Amino acid sequence: MEYRILIVEDDRGIADAIAAHMAQWGLHTEAVTDFRAVLSDFARVQPHLVLMDISLPFMSGYHWCSEIRKASPVPVIFISSASDNMNIIMAMNMGGDDFIAKPFDPGVLVAKVQALLRRAYDYGASAPVLEHNGALLNTGSGVLTFAGKKIDLTKNEYRILLSLMQNKGKIVSREKLMDALWQTDAFVDENTLSVNVGRLRKKLDAAGLKDFIVTRFGMGYGVGCCE
Repeated sequence: MEYRILIVEDDRGIADAIAAHMAQWGLHTEAVTDFRAVLSDFARVQPHLVLMDISLPFMSGYHWCSEIRKASPVPVIFISSASDNMNIIMAMNMGGDDFIAKPFDPGVLVAKVQALLRRAYDYGASAPVLEHNGALLNTGSGVLTFAGKKIDLTKNEYRILLSLMQNKGKIVSREKLMDALWQTDAFVDENTLSVNVGRLRKKLDAAGLKDFIVTRFGMGYGVGCCE
């Protein structure tokens, strides 16, 4: 199994050095380049572990770790020159799993990464997290989060949103969505689908996700298909 590591570090020299050393041990890495869209890269890469600096442009590593933790239990290791006790305690309280002070020995970093990967994945794989416009859908827990808040979904609403986000950028026909809802014991017809989509839209609008779901009359629904 090839593990994927997401590097959230704004010093390109440090990020490249980490990537080169991880590659020697068969670990695939990707580095964030847009520090306003860390969650988008997180959802795209689907990392098995995150290496997180504290001092970042726009938002701190504490913020991004807290946001990631709301959607996923993926291990997070903080790497920072701010290694006083207060910062270490803050990192752990924000959901971090370990802390390494800069400058660090690359061998020690790899050893800590490998140890965390063994503990996290020897007994099961992580579930994908889908992202669109800052909303994160954890396909393992069925939890949707946006702007730091959890949006409660019914079973049918989750299945509708899952189908749409799995097909991001495309229109999903009403027939395919009804097939997804047929997994329940309830009878599903055209009106039932319309009611469920309407309720889901209201929840998304109330959470700040205005116009998240697009309607194409006579075709179906989609997310991210008209941008």
